[in-house]
Amino acid sequence: MTRLPRLPNSPAVTIATGQSRLRDIRQRRGCIVSNYTARYDSSVPFPPAQTSRQPIHADPEFRSISAAYRRFGIWATALSVGGFLSYVLLSSFVPGVMNQRLIGHLTLGLTLGLAQFAVMGVTAFLYVRHMRKNIDPVVRRLRSHLEEREAEKRRVPAARRFRAW
Repeated sequence: MTRLPRLPNSPAVTIATGQSRLRDIRQRRGCIVSNYTARYDSSVPFPPAQTSRQPIHADPEFRSISAAYRRFGIWATALSVGGFLSYVLLSSFVPGVMNQRLIGHLTLGLTLGLAQFAVMGVTAFLYVRHMRKNIDPVVRRLRSHLEEREAEKRRVPAARRFRAW
């Protein structure tokens, strides 16, 4: 059993298992022993708190919209960052190509730089369309189910209602 140094007025801390043995040693020395370390030992995880939202997280529809949201986010991020990164790399390593004139004073580099705004606009448009088409209807349905469940919990059982005389 490995021990850390004992601080004044604090219980000894053990790293390995042996809480009951440590408690027995303390009792023999005449120390006041509580079962605080046995109940709240850091190696024992606390049970998860019961919340009203827990059933929603376990719902397969919730998991499907989370996965769809993640998939779209990865795709949109790759498109946006890839377009910007290609612009930066082209302007850094191939300046001759970026300085080619297209029409008058308009160069390929300037055109690709302005295209970054178009890429961001298209990404935002696709995001809004994806959310409205794929995510929002499922979220509305899940929200209504959750509100129905919470309303049922708040309803007073028939046996507890006050009746007229």
